[in-house]
Amino acid sequence: MTRSEHETETLIRESLDRLAARTPDGHAVRDALARAGRKQRPVARLALVAAAVVALVAGVVAGTQLFTTTAVDPAAGRPVLGYSPGWLPAGFTEQYREGGPGTAPQVRRWFAGAAEITLSAYSTADPAWSQAALKIASIRDQVLVRGRVAMVTGDSGTAALLTWLADEQHVLTAQVSGVPDARAVAQDVADSVTPRPVGVRGELRFGPLPAGLAERSAAVRGTGPGDASTELTAAAPGGPPVRAAAGAGSPGVDGAASVTVRGGPGFLLPPEDGAATVAVRLPSGRWLTVTGPLPAAELIAVANGVQLDPAPDYHWLGRATS
Repeated sequence: MTRSEHETETLIRESLDRLAARTPDGHAVRDALARAGRKQRPVARLALVAAAVVALVAGVVAGTQLFTTTAVDPAAGRPVLGYSPGWLPAGFTEQYREGGPGTAPQVRRWFAGAAEITLSAYSTADPAWSQAALKIASIRDQVLVRGRVAMVTGDSGTAALLTWLADEQHVLTAQVSGVPDARAVAQDVADSVTPRPVGVRGELRFGPLPAGLAERSAAVRGTGPGDASTELTAAAPGGPPVRAAAGAGSPGVDGAASVTVRGGPGFLLPPEDGAATVAVRLPSGRWLTVTGPLPAAELIAVANGVQLDPAPDYHWLGRATS
């Protein structure tokens, strides 16, 4: 056995020992089941934990795999987010979705005033998340999410983050902030998550991009369809992003230079933090902006190439689930 294998086995054993040590007695189990309405037995769940952790670590150590739950048509730029919660606290509505090609993170956010719940999915093929199984096994503050070991971090009473592996390819996080007993809420949200996909279809799609740039993400946000907006990003590897966005709000063009964009009058705004912006009012009355650390001619070319989707999907904005 190699040193790495020995360390992995030790982490797994310690993780399972800690969970087993915290297993309550029979009376406590019956009381907890009566309160929560759950039917699984702790012993059976711990057996699942052992199998799940070993399988997950083996999968990560064996090599990386494609982020198969994210189905992306690069030409259309319409990501599919692979996971959905089946339960949320009353009053929360979905106001943000983001995804992208390859190993791009999948993000969904729900808000109730200042309180926020975020469900994210990451690929174990992403080096930043490839060692998630070992990290989870090494953390002392652990719980179970659908029979799998999860780690709890940032537990402050009104905020908490749960992290677990849904399978060998996907790391999920459920983050709750601004909510009393946030840890319990995060646990309930995480327990309700299933692989039910939803789409991200905004009103923009990238056309031709300057050499070296590739699409990174597509996001839709808003409190409802009436104030919905779409933002796309593209970047070179390790480089700053170029952003194309469409929404109802004016970007503020007073004092901007006049340029021709999409065959009509447009505006070139002065650079901020090294990124200039071109803006044009679309036939719908909404505004298109393209921002990035590129020459004005290239920003205009990106804006000229942007494709407008006449039927964006904004119906889910402002709803609890869709």
